[in-house]
Amino acid sequence: MKFGIIVFPGSNCDRDCHHVVSTQLRQKTAYIWHKESRLPKLDCLILPGGFSYGDYLRPGAIARFSPVMREVVRFAEHGGLVLGICNGFQVLVEAGLLPGALLQNADLKFICRDVSLTVPQAGIPFTRGYRQGQRVTMPIAHMEGRYEADTETLARLDGEGRIVFRYAETNPNGSRQAIAGICNQKGNVLGMMPHPERCAESLLGNEDGQTLFESLL
Repeated sequence: MKFGIIVFPGSNCDRDCHHVVSTQLRQKTAYIWHKESRLPKLDCLILPGGFSYGDYLRPGAIARFSPVMREVVRFAEHGGLVLGICNGFQVLVEAGLLPGALLQNADLKFICRDVSLTVPQAGIPFTRGYRQGQRVTMPIAHMEGRYEADTETLARLDGEGRIVFRYAETNPNGSRQAIAGICNQKGNVLGMMPHPERCAESLLGNEDGQTLFESLL
């Protein structure tokens, strides 16, 4: 497979994602600067975590207007795999590829720790390596990770099996229905607040995130 990693001003997890894909998975990987107006031939795009444009307006709100995002939207609409992690999730929401909004954590504090998750949806390309309902552990690191949507949207996400990750045991940021990650209707676009790239090799003491990347293969 060929992976592309979008780099915005303020991205800080792009190298982590590149390491996992190129070193752990041994796949071709390319950085793509946010000002690019064309994409190379790719199988999967990753929008990494960080603070795109410093998050001076809303997280992901300015990044949504970067030239490359027109191609990201087109790529997704044609069935390309798109993974948005943390700030990348926020960008996908701002771009309209995923519904809802990411608001400040309920306690108004930055949270950085491991959390327990469940996998309600194991039938999309990103989660086929997990068991339905499996419990995994991944780290989170965000200030604006509280997922919010209206009641109709939440019911649709639940009914269509589009809630991919839920917080288990505790809901660290107050997300509606303990949502930690959702996908689009086709299942080819996933946005998630936890960081699978930070728990994808034994050296880090946790390999639960590696399963997500291996699922793509």
